[in-house]
Amino acid sequence: MSVDQTGEHEIVYERPNLITRRETVIFAVIALVIAFIITFGVVGAPGYTDVYYHFNAAKRLATGLGLSDTYLWTYIGAPDRLPAPSHLYWMPLTSILAAISMAITGSATYAAAQIPLAILFAGTAMLAFRIGWRIMHHRRGAWLSGLITLFSGFFTRYWGAVDTFAPYAFIGALCLYAFGSALMTRKARSVWMIAGGLAALAHLTRADGLLLIGMGVLLGVWRMIERRRALHRRIVYMILMVLTYLMVMSPWFLRNQFEIGTPLPIGGTQAIWFSQYDDLFNFPPDANPSDLGINGFIESRREALVNNIGTFVAVEGMIAMTPFMLIGLWRRRRDPFLRPFWVYALLLHIAMTFVFPYPGYRGGLLHSAAALIPFWAVLGVAGIDDSVKWIAARRRRWQPETAKRVFSFSLLGLAILLSVQIGLAGRVAPRESIPTPYLELSQYIPAGSRVMINDPAALYYFTGIGGVVIPNEDPTTLLEVANQYQVSYLVLEVGGIPAGIAPVLESPPDFLISIPLDIPNVRLYAITITP
Repeated sequence: MSVDQTGEHEIVYERPNLITRRETVIFAVIALVIAFIITFGVVGAPGYTDVYYHFNAAKRLATGLGLSDTYLWTYIGAPDRLPAPSHLYWMPLTSILAAISMAITGSATYAAAQIPLAILFAGTAMLAFRIGWRIMHHRRGAWLSGLITLFSGFFTRYWGAVDTFAPYAFIGALCLYAFGSALMTRKARSVWMIAGGLAALAHLTRADGLLLIGMGVLLGVWRMIERRRALHRRIVYMILMVLTYLMVMSPWFLRNQFEIGTPLPIGGTQAIWFSQYDDLFNFPPDANPSDLGINGFIESRREALVNNIGTFVAVEGMIAMTPFMLIGLWRRRRDPFLRPFWVYALLLHIAMTFVFPYPGYRGGLLHSAAALIPFWAVLGVAGIDDSVKWIAARRRRWQPETAKRVFSFSLLGLAILLSVQIGLAGRVAPRESIPTPYLELSQYIPAGSRVMINDPAALYYFTGIGGVVIPNEDPTTLLEVANQYQVSYLVLEVGGIPAGIAPVLESPPDFLISIPLDIPNVRLYAITITP
């Protein structure tokens, strides 16, 4: 038993029992089987831009073309010409992991790219199993925590996507686990260094992973204020943590310095001043405070707050689990092991609501919250136990142990039902042929040409044709973009183009020459590029 003094409060912690090797192996096998079934059974092909992008980059890397792009899906941080270095907006680790898997298997297929995702997904469930045991000290808590992580409701449709969900869930959660362990250990030099390295890997997975190293410094300072003894040693720990982070990140910093002249692209900070999500496609990228205004600033944050509360309740908490996980956290709010988790969760939701509102509620929070899932699963089960214990103390006829089992297994049943429904509804089947619109376009557009289209990552995936995204501007900007990136064709998909470009459908400018197509709701134009 250990005692922690924090301010006026004295917190007593039981030393967690060790997980037996047999139980660990049994759960690991079950987790791996379920993870592979969900990963490969729910998602068999790319379904949205992020996945097309990460997979395309992985395939190019695996086939010897390096981390490079032949298209631009945003103009933020974009170079002046194509081809260009890849991952100047999104981070590279997902593509690197997928490329390694492709190289090992000798197959540049989507299924090959999914193998590390399934392993990391299973690892995330294993982590929840371990945390559950550590927090609740009983087998039911460990097993239910791990299984609820596997059947995580709305996340079910994303674990198999070649995106940041599975990598960030495992690396981010493991980083939080390491920070928690560092706060619980007296001689924690190596643990702080491990946490710093994991924070770097999380940053290499998602740009907002940078929050983890900032949180690590905050935790270290907080701990030094709480316990003023051995300050020199604690300062050394913080320095080693940051140095480990920098060491792991240094190859990426050097690559960017060589390619674009700066260790990290800085254009993404413009998202603070977006007045709408489509500002992501402005050309040139020029979001600024004066365009947003006070009213726009307040409205964008209000909109993000409403949507992110919905994400928290429905996605992170699967609705029914939300009150219990909050109860479980509140009851354990002074536990140093959980401090990194709730501090990070708080920082993440603040950042995705009040700093980056539009990217935050349009997907950023959903992606990054994956790292919170194993902790929420544990706290959901713990919160049920806490609630039953509280009620049983006031209702003598209750049998608390029986009630705990009934309610916690009911939560698992709800999670499984929700996961199956969402998984089946959002299933992306493997594609054995090129969709008709892309097949038709490939026959009209000469090899080596570049195209301006709503989703250039999807176009490249199906046809190998590069290009740029349609800018969120007026029609006159089309020619400027075409001249800069040597784009020869424009594809407009009716109902999927920026509002400013819509007049082209009725009155195309002189530099656009219409090419008849036999594709419903798709227009193709040749662009007359000025010398």
